[in-house]
Amino acid sequence: MNTHYRDTRKIDPSKGSVLGDGSPNDNDRVEIGPTQLAFGEWDTAGLVLPNLQNMREYRWQRLTQHIVDRGYGGLLMFDPLNIRYATDSTNMQLWNTHNPFRAVLLCADGYMVIWDYKISPFLSAFNPLVRERRSGASMFYFSNGNKGLQAASTFADEVKDIMGEHAGTNTRLAVDKIMVDGLRALEARGFEVMEGEEVTEHARSIKGVDEILAMRCANHACETAVKVMEDFARNRSGNGITSEDDIWSVLHGENIKRGGEWIETRLLASGPRTNPWFQECGPRITQPNEILAFDTDLIGSYGICIDISRTWWIGDEKPRPDMVEAMKHGVEHIETNMQMLKPGVNIQDLSRNTHVLDAKYQKQKYGCLMHGVGLCDEWPLVAYPDSMVDGAFDHELKAGMVLCVEALLGEEGGDFSIKLEDQVLITEDGFENLTTYPHDDALMGR
Repeated sequence: MNTHYRDTRKIDPSKGSVLGDGSPNDNDRVEIGPTQLAFGEWDTAGLVLPNLQNMREYRWQRLTQHIVDRGYGGLLMFDPLNIRYATDSTNMQLWNTHNPFRAVLLCADGYMVIWDYKISPFLSAFNPLVRERRSGASMFYFSNGNKGLQAASTFADEVKDIMGEHAGTNTRLAVDKIMVDGLRALEARGFEVMEGEEVTEHARSIKGVDEILAMRCANHACETAVKVMEDFARNRSGNGITSEDDIWSVLHGENIKRGGEWIETRLLASGPRTNPWFQECGPRITQPNEILAFDTDLIGSYGICIDISRTWWIGDEKPRPDMVEAMKHGVEHIETNMQMLKPGVNIQDLSRNTHVLDAKYQKQKYGCLMHGVGLCDEWPLVAYPDSMVDGAFDHELKAGMVLCVEALLGEEGGDFSIKLEDQVLITEDGFENLTTYPHDDALMGR
């Protein structure tokens, strides 16, 4: 065989039949994954790659055990992030969020069936944990018009047959998100529909060894992309032609270059548009000597979410003293709250014992103190004391959880905000801050 031809069939010609994460080294493969750029950067950084087969089996076992522990017969998932967790397969993820055409049924005996787009069942063929591939889970109005209940009934009949074979007489079925016709069709067939999100969120909250390795890789890729964006912002801002969108597009592009997938929000703002926070990035032309703040909300390599925030001072002059004060107070807020993190701590006690922001920042503080993260922002949410609902998150932290620790500092009517966020792993005896990206020297008063 021609050597050149053989090499072109590989993603990385320097490797054998499989890549370092155990996935096939096939340039024409269906399965998505990191690029040569990402693998090269991770190798240089000395990172250990995840074993994807082990990661998939860990997630499947987690979900199955949570089904069994609750006495359910099965778990029916429509949320594309839950389907990704269960099968590690993707299909038009963003379109699927508002047009739910995919579904996965995981029975208490571990038997897993996926319903995919009618001509693309091959997208999950790489994962032997998916035992059957079907189509026909679409029951939203666009695809069925006024015959949604008919489509839902056909689908529900299939679910009933599979459950009868693999769950016996157990008709307690957890469902995460489903169209109204689908819910009615399942209940008409005798299913007792339980809350599926409670199952999936708790299952996903504890990361396995390989998930943590994947997150370290994704974090390195994200921070590398952020550095490219920062360099672009510092070199181009203020020349009269660089918009917020120009800067934000760099992060998108660098994420995709490394096998990342998408960014969930548009949270980058400059100058006075940073206050109030949550203005989405747009055409504003950035100016010299002003603040630039962002929140990545980035779904990166291996589908892992890296959710970090930084605020930069872009310019040759020094930032105002009130900006430096806010920045230092925000860093203190995050670092002090981080010290509470360890296994066994009640989530509600994180709210009760939080570092208290100065009064002038209280009204515009962030919507939560901390939140879980994995394939996206996940359970639990740690509320500020004035928003905490007793009993809503009455659970303890466990090793393997990953939390994003937040800070937002801006005065009502002010002309700037400071947005900060670090991603933190709960270890057996405390925590590890996975975020290594430095804080801005100028805003730190250095």
